[in-house]
Amino acid sequence: MKILRFAINRTIKYGMLEDDTIRVMLGTPYTYFRSRGKSLRLTESTYKLDEVRLLAPCLPSKIVALGLNYRKHAEEFRLQIPNMPLIFLKPSTAVIGPEDKIVYPKTSKRVDYEGELALVIGRKARAVNRAKAREYILGYTCFNDVSARYEQRDDGQWTRAKSYDTFAPIGPYIVTDISPDNLKLETYLNGELRQSAQTSDLIFRVDVLVSFISNIMTLLPGDVIATGTPSCIGRMLPGDIVEVKIEHIGTLRNYVVAQK
Repeated sequence: MKILRFAINRTIKYGMLEDDTIRVMLGTPYTYFRSRGKSLRLTESTYKLDEVRLLAPCLPSKIVALGLNYRKHAEEFRLQIPNMPLIFLKPSTAVIGPEDKIVYPKTSKRVDYEGELALVIGRKARAVNRAKAREYILGYTCFNDVSARYEQRDDGQWTRAKSYDTFAPIGPYIVTDISPDNLKLETYLNGELRQSAQTSDLIFRVDVLVSFISNIMTLLPGDVIATGTPSCIGRMLPGDIVEVKIEHIGTLRNYVVAQK
C-alpha cells in the first residue's frame, strides 16, 4: 500500500494511491496502525495524481539519521566501521516534500546530496525489543540527507550542517508492504547516476535501529529514521535536479535553488 499526503483546494489530506488514483483516507494512517487489527478507513472521494500537490508524506517531530551505515561509505572517508549506530538529529523544520526546492545557503561553500532509505514510525515506540521492532514501522520512503559539507568539517559535529531549512526532503509515498532488506537505492544528479547500492549492505538493519534508538528516546507516530547513505555522495549546485530512487517505493525529486 502507498500512503501519501497531499494538498487540494487549500486542504491537506491523507490518501492511498492505486495506480494513478488517490482514495482519500478518513483521518490519518497512525490512528489505524495503533489499533492493530482495525482496517484502514477510506472515503468515497478520489482524485487523480496530477490533480493534487504531493507533500512530505509524514510530519515528524524529529528525524533520527544515521552516519556511516554503509560499509563503503565509511571506507570512502577512511573512517572506522562503527560498532554501534552513529545517530544524529535533523529538525522537523528542515522537511520538504517531492518536487519542492532545496535552498542552497548563501554562507555554504559546498552542499551535498545523500540518498537514503527512511522508515516511518507508526505508533509510539519506547524501549522496543529488536524482535518486535518492525511492528512499530508504518512503512518506508525515500530521503535526501542534504548536508553542508564544510560546516560539518569545521564544526566537528553535524547539527549546523544538517539542519538548514529544506535540508530534509522526504517522499513521495510511504510504502507499507515491502521488505527493506534488499532494495536497490539510486541517486541521480541531472539525470546522471551518482549513487547505487543495495540496502542489504547496511551495517545496521532497520530492526536494530528501531530498537537502539527507542531505548534512547521515545519515537512518536510520524517520526523518521533515515538509515544512512551509501558511497559516492557528491556536490549539488543551484540549478541542479536531484532524484533519490528506491525500488518498489518511487522517486523523490527536488530542485536546488540559490538562497535569495
